[in-house]
Amino acid sequence: MARPYDVAVVGLGATGSQALLALARRGRRVVGLDRFTPPHAQGSSHGRSRIIRQAYYESPAYVPLVRDAWDRWEALARDAGQPLLQRTGGLMLGPAGGTLVPGAEASARAHGLAHQRLGAADLRRRFPQFQVGDATEALHEPMAGILDPEACIAGALGLAARAGATILPETPLTSIGNEPGVLRLATPSGPLEAGRVILAAGAWMPRLVRGTVPLAVERQVMWWFRPRTEAPWRAGTAPVFLWEWEPGRYFYGIPDQGAGVKVARHHDGPLADADDVDRTIAPAERADIRALVAQHLAGLEPDPADAVTCLYTNTPDHDFVVGPVPDEPRVLLASACSGHGFKFASTLGEVLARLACDEPAGFDLAPFAPARFLPRR
Repeated sequence: MARPYDVAVVGLGATGSQALLALARRGRRVVGLDRFTPPHAQGSSHGRSRIIRQAYYESPAYVPLVRDAWDRWEALARDAGQPLLQRTGGLMLGPAGGTLVPGAEASARAHGLAHQRLGAADLRRRFPQFQVGDATEALHEPMAGILDPEACIAGALGLAARAGATILPETPLTSIGNEPGVLRLATPSGPLEAGRVILAAGAWMPRLVRGTVPLAVERQVMWWFRPRTEAPWRAGTAPVFLWEWEPGRYFYGIPDQGAGVKVARHHDGPLADADDVDRTIAPAERADIRALVAQHLAGLEPDPADAVTCLYTNTPDHDFVVGPVPDEPRVLLASACSGHGFKFASTLGEVLARLACDEPAGFDLAPFAPARFLPRR
């Protein structure tokens, strides 16, 4: 057998593709595995568009990561020679006493981010696409926009291959064995050996980390609605948005880039298994999203033009898992991101490459440590 790889990256979606590129650029002997041919629509890294936002309502701890990620996405676009990122500005809408708007404002203030708080009258004047009640407020941030997920992954993998990475599509990982001085990865095509392993397998992570991190896969549906008039919903005129439409319940939207306005719930989906997902769209789901859009968004056709399923892989606290397996530091986890991770992938890939090469992470990863789920002793 050939000498072991320095690092094997399992899963070549958002974060795995970026980690592979960062490692290849360091001159490491690195191999990337994916059970499909990336970019693909089987997991969590597809759907034509993804939001990137900086006034992060979830926690101010995410802001340094996403600010760094923005710069790295721009650098990737230059290196790949194609547009990957479009700035549109972003709106976080909801009640003043809710979670979203105050949380976004807290992050913006903590990190000195440009932002503006808007009341209902301001929203109706500036953004008439949004049908808001008198109790709705919003935070507008100029540094928000749209990422092209498929192009980001394809661009990273193309650059990684040019830098010397080996890419093995249609190669699922079945197990990892600990051999003297090396980790052995079992695949249907035969074993691979590596000094370190990065697990970034998204919705397939639960079976790979069983007993280490409690993960749950959630089925979501992304929808596209055609605007009756193009101009109000065109990307560059309309912002990306996240809306707390009921206490603790959210949906998001991305303006029209040619396929329609993208709309989806953020969480609330049923549990699923990655290999047995119901990818059909039920009439009740269609009726539900039609009602949500009709209530909140103006100028869209009532029937969705397209829909596709997507998978969230959730931790109990909905924070990321990034770092070494507690009892096997040679294995690094890069999931789950609980449905809000794509925007960070350019930085998370770099961070994982640093960890795999015994370099300082450069960021405080304590909130995301896998060990937080271990029983306290």
